[in-house]
Amino acid sequence: MTRAGIRNTHTGYGPRRRGRRLLGIFAVLLLLAGGGYGAFSLWGGDAKEDDPQVTAARKPLTAFLAAWAKHDAKGAARHTDTPDNAASLLTSILTNLKPSRTTLVDGDGRKEEDGKVLFPFSVAMEVPGAGEVTWRSHAEVNRTSGTWKVEFTSPMIHPELSPGQTLALQTDETRGKVLDSRGRPLQAASLVGVVDPVSGKGASGLEARYDKVLSGGRKAGKSLVVADRQSGRALKTLGPAASAEGRPVRTTIDPRVQKAAADAVAEVENNAAIVAVNPRNGHILAAVNRPGGLNRALEGRYPPGSTFKVVTTAALLKGGTRPADAAACPKFADVDGQRFENQGQFSLPAGSTFTDVFAQSCNTYFVNARSRLSSTDLRDAARAFGIGGSWDVGTTTYDGSVPATTSDNDKAAATIGQARVQASPLVMASMAATVKSGAFNQPVLVPDAVKKKYTAPASLGADVTGQLRELMRATVTSGSAHALRDLPGSPHAKTGTAEFGTEKPPRTHAWMIGYQGDSDLAWAVLLEDGGSGGADAGPVAARFLRNLAG
Repeated sequence: MTRAGIRNTHTGYGPRRRGRRLLGIFAVLLLLAGGGYGAFSLWGGDAKEDDPQVTAARKPLTAFLAAWAKHDAKGAARHTDTPDNAASLLTSILTNLKPSRTTLVDGDGRKEEDGKVLFPFSVAMEVPGAGEVTWRSHAEVNRTSGTWKVEFTSPMIHPELSPGQTLALQTDETRGKVLDSRGRPLQAASLVGVVDPVSGKGASGLEARYDKVLSGGRKAGKSLVVADRQSGRALKTLGPAASAEGRPVRTTIDPRVQKAAADAVAEVENNAAIVAVNPRNGHILAAVNRPGGLNRALEGRYPPGSTFKVVTTAALLKGGTRPADAAACPKFADVDGQRFENQGQFSLPAGSTFTDVFAQSCNTYFVNARSRLSSTDLRDAARAFGIGGSWDVGTTTYDGSVPATTSDNDKAAATIGQARVQASPLVMASMAATVKSGAFNQPVLVPDAVKKKYTAPASLGADVTGQLRELMRATVTSGSAHALRDLPGSPHAKTGTAEFGTEKPPRTHAWMIGYQGDSDLAWAVLLEDGGSGGADAGPVAARFLRNLAG
């Protein structure tokens, strides 16, 4: 029989003699009646095993170990001289370790001079997250008032334990850390992810993606320790030394920028995200999600709304449109029975220019300009911003989608970032960074893990880049991004209010993207179901930039 439980073995306490076959048979039957947790034989023993006192003393020990093997703390404690204390410690250990299987092996008894009987035993527990943990101990069984009881002491349970202590698990400190750009542990929870407390493996985020690096390839993530029962503080490590130490994973997150972004959304009630990137090298400086959990900053999929007009404008500029060109902005635009309107149904006066309609985010102008665009122009213009490519960032990202349009209505909606156009906050921050730098530079979070950065198959060109910069600056100084108007750093921006769902009137996500003219910083702000880009996302973006300037 090989099932887990307890069994008897010789331990060298004296010369072996033939024991009592009937006792062995009785013990096997007793254990099987108790649930079949193990197999043991008692009819082989040492010179003292045929002593009636040793035989009698073994019975409470057998019952104690059998109950322990079944993880029955109270049942085991009933066979001790202090049941309450024994039950308390065993319960604590079983609760802390949560063993999936426990095997106890007892040895031959030896009668002591004071009449007590000493029995050695060993413990083997299969502990999730730590593998198999084993130790040897011994129990003294004494006769009190005519009844044999196991003497309970903390060292009897484990020889390293003292009163007031217990056994527990501790996460191995050999696991590497996810670091920010300054080499400090990264505090952005939705990026870092978590380690499974049972398996010791990374369960989400960078902890999961780089589990082998961070763990050093070790399977177990926990060590057995002696801990103080009151404070839970580890006092002594009992497990073996780690076979290999994990290595850290360094990210590009700048803790100063990350904190500024986190503080900017701290009081926001809606789900929110802020991403900041360095236009010069693509390094992701901040990726904030409120609340945590879903990494909407890098993986979220949303219609970008009017922030996508940067792409539409790039396509129009390549087709010959100029910032000073006359541009009509009526309240409504009708396309095959579908009505498009400006937010709040505003219109611009006669004599308005393309700069005006961009700065004020006039939907109807861009919808009516669709006739100047082919079914693939928006897709091709988006490629210059890297949208729709396969980015090698060092973590999971959503890299956007701008398909070729399939109908006049589809094209009309796509010009203002609706229909099937999708992007993440990372994509939109990168869009602003592309305008700043003049060329797409793929974002990066974990540089050491990036094998080949994605290269855009198209470019904006110097003329288009220069004009986009002028238009985004005008959006701040005289347009819908007026929340940034008085901030230092020469901010350039574009607002977006993106419709989603089927409600009437439709609900909207609030966007603002931009970059600083005097520093290497581009960014995107998203408020899910957050209202208006200018009125709602704008103040959040302003707080973010003020936090950085302060």
